[in-house]
Amino acid sequence: MEANGTTWVVLGLLALRRMSGYEMKQVVDHSTRFFWAASYGQLYPELRRLEGLGLVAGESEPRGARPRRVFSLTEEGRHALHTWLRGSRVRMETRDESLLRLFFADALPHEEALDLVRARADHFRGALAQLEGIASEADDPPFVGLTLRYGLDYCRWEIDWCTAQERQLREDR
Repeated sequence: MEANGTTWVVLGLLALRRMSGYEMKQVVDHSTRFFWAASYGQLYPELRRLEGLGLVAGESEPRGARPRRVFSLTEEGRHALHTWLRGSRVRMETRDESLLRLFFADALPHEEALDLVRARADHFRGALAQLEGIASEADDPPFVGLTLRYGLDYCRWEIDWCTAQERQLREDR
């Protein structure tokens, strides 16, 4: 089976419980999007593809006049997920537009470039507040909690890093 990141998001979420594509998107937006986003344009085609491969099974469960399909993980899908989870390969892909801006910030006047560092810190302050809100309501399984704590620590580190870098860039000037 050819897999992509969305494959593992779908199979992993369905290992937790049955869900519609809409419900998956809601869960993603409140959890994995902080490190692995998935759009409707990725989720729905992947659900159809995985259903065709026999890794997930969908059932029609309309809500009133609205059509709705709810998906569950098949045994074959659970096996594929477990095989992937047991793998040792680490693939890291970072797409950070703010960091890309910093990389090219020498093209700006110095004070405007420093604004980018401050904006990055502000972004992580907002993300930290959002994650703290999630953490205050969370009753997560241990490894979901682990990734939440990673996000909290990472945001704090980024804020500290931006503050120190802004100070250093001012001193170097």
